[in-house]
Amino acid sequence: MASMRWCCIFCLFLAVFGAQVGICFSSKVYVVYMGSKSGDDPDDVLSQNHLMLASVHGGSIEQAQASHLYSYRHGFRGFAAKLTDEQASHIAQMPGVVSVFPNLKRKLHTTRSWDFMGLLGEETMEIPGHSTKNQVNVIIGFIDTGIWPESPSFSDANMPPVPAIWRGECEPGEAFNASSCNRKVIGARYYMSGYEAEEDSARIVSFRSPRDSSGHGSHTASTAAGRYVTNVNYKGLAAGGARGGAPMARIAVYKTCWDSGCYDVDLLAAFDDAIRDGVHLLSVSLGPDAPQGDYFKDAISIGSFHAASHGVLVVASVGNAGDRGSATNLAPWMITVGASSMDRDFASDIVLGNDAKFTGESLSLFGMNSSARIISASEANAGYFTPYQSSYCLESSLNSTIARGKVLVCRIAEGSTESKLAKSKVVKEAGGVGMVLIDEADKDVAIPFVIPSAIVGKEIGREILSYINNTRKPTSKISRANTVLGSQPAPRIASFSSKGPNSLTPEILKPDVAAPGLNILAAWSPVAGRMQFNILSGTSMSCPHITGIATLVKAVHPSWSPSAIKSAIMTTATILDKNDEPIRVDPEGRRANSFDYGSGFVDPSRVLDPGLIYDAHPIDYKAFLCSIGYDEKSLRLVTRDNSTCDQTFTTASSLNYPSITVPNLKDSFSVTRTVTNVGKPRSVYKAVVSNPVGINVSVVPKQLIFNRYGQKIKFTVNFKVAAPSKGYAFGFLTWTSGDARVTSPLVVQAAPFPKGLMR
Repeated sequence: MASMRWCCIFCLFLAVFGAQVGICFSSKVYVVYMGSKSGDDPDDVLSQNHLMLASVHGGSIEQAQASHLYSYRHGFRGFAAKLTDEQASHIAQMPGVVSVFPNLKRKLHTTRSWDFMGLLGEETMEIPGHSTKNQVNVIIGFIDTGIWPESPSFSDANMPPVPAIWRGECEPGEAFNASSCNRKVIGARYYMSGYEAEEDSARIVSFRSPRDSSGHGSHTASTAAGRYVTNVNYKGLAAGGARGGAPMARIAVYKTCWDSGCYDVDLLAAFDDAIRDGVHLLSVSLGPDAPQGDYFKDAISIGSFHAASHGVLVVASVGNAGDRGSATNLAPWMITVGASSMDRDFASDIVLGNDAKFTGESLSLFGMNSSARIISASEANAGYFTPYQSSYCLESSLNSTIARGKVLVCRIAEGSTESKLAKSKVVKEAGGVGMVLIDEADKDVAIPFVIPSAIVGKEIGREILSYINNTRKPTSKISRANTVLGSQPAPRIASFSSKGPNSLTPEILKPDVAAPGLNILAAWSPVAGRMQFNILSGTSMSCPHITGIATLVKAVHPSWSPSAIKSAIMTTATILDKNDEPIRVDPEGRRANSFDYGSGFVDPSRVLDPGLIYDAHPIDYKAFLCSIGYDEKSLRLVTRDNSTCDQTFTTASSLNYPSITVPNLKDSFSVTRTVTNVGKPRSVYKAVVSNPVGINVSVVPKQLIFNRYGQKIKFTVNFKVAAPSKGYAFGFLTWTSGDARVTSPLVVQAAPFPKGLMR
């Protein structure tokens, strides 16, 4: 009897334990977003969050605290916690909750560039006619992989004391202490609760501290704000001095990204702290996969909304998918950056046995001393691999007896830097002495291959394969990589740079602007390759170029709002290359449009004196949210005030944005904009319009007469379908006054007419 009773108790224990384990294993990390910061004391906010969690844990404060990861209480309200789907659903229905969403992972969008853009000078980066010395009082926050503080790019030599406005801290951790910060890197924090909750806890994490083990964060920070460093190169390539756009600005580090990516709950904690710490700008070289979700279920959109509400400009990368409609970081309250080339390439020569010579992208420091047989990798298939599979030089797919001593022509359909590098390792392991890699996506990124190698596009690839197939003993020789300056045309929009239209709100053009992002040399973490500087490509690299320029604008115009700084950068951009020809897009060389570069390629020489600006404030973004379907109840959850939708726009096109997009024009439509005079107090601007094909555009009034600095004038842009055409058409509106030119892209798509309806 006693044994039966113990058996029952044991079975009951197993049942309860199993249930608890089931709950434990079915829970995952969620963000509970609760809108703008309230006036509550931060400690009270933490207690309130614990009470909310306790309500879904049977009233247990202990379980609530155990499930809690972060409380967001400085820039906005919310928390992160481990919840079951049922608990998350229950919390989503509670008063004050805007959204509840899972802890998704974001990806990193992985210096001569400043000379190419026209910013000269070693340490000041002065723009003629303006002093940017006030950059020492501008603080840039970098949400990234951390920093290598000992890099010469982050020296604080001759820098004044830290600005009094700074409220941040230098958080100690592995191989990082308070003395790791200085007058240049004035603060550093790290966040890994979201990462640890999702990843295998046994996985090795390099540096549980703000120290950078991947190099990405050091690269982006030095691109935007690195000090001038002489005699910099990448293993002999790209030799010269390196510097950031604002070399005397301060850097604050928020390490949220680890080996596998950056998790939402950590990103939101970084935004929350950065707003409280006192940064003026935030540089975010990462983003979601396309297509992007709702603004208030996306950590970067949420964080940047509240940053903008606190006067902090957020600069973000558009993404590296390269396809039409793949743009990310789509919110109108941030500036989103596409990537271009500059007039420097890294190339290896490929010389065939018939003396035909081709050039391919490469960072390989290895060259062939003599010619060798060249074959298609499909001829060297091994084991169960078909010739087609072997043509992609997959791991173990090559027959070393056939490949040994030869140059192999491999293919890659769509791949990262790592996968391209891996193919050269596969060829080397099979005994190959060189590789020609045909990039079927034509993404022109140089790679540090482990054997003599070069990347070519489909056309050149076809010519090389044709030579191989029509020659009895084809041979080739590949040179080591060289730096090629003055490459033309430049800039070109990089093939990998994600393109518009905006998949979430088509009325808002994205990207906003383009900057150099191809083969950029900047600071690096020696842990990731035993070097102090490295060459990377991606919109991750173009983003900090705009951050650096925005910092100079902030230095000269400290009272300007984030949208004013953004407007100055956008309306002064150019759509012409250095030869005054229309900018082209790699690889096909087609003429670029606003879906490729937004307003155009940034022109730092003009940003400090834009003449007119299109300003916007939190109240305008509230009206924007109403225009895309938020009602007053949902709006107030976000803003935590008495906001109404009384002054909403008819469409999102009516937001006072520096570009104008009308995605569904039915016969006629009008958009109103307001410009603020920040140029000469007495000035007259005249409208010049380039009509999108098939669309008639008129501007009322055609002339704007200003009598004082800061004066605002409204105007209306009228669109009318003249000759219906398929797809989007592109034009521009420029306000001119003397040498001043204030340009806005016009992007219009006529609505399809019902079949049989004649006009």
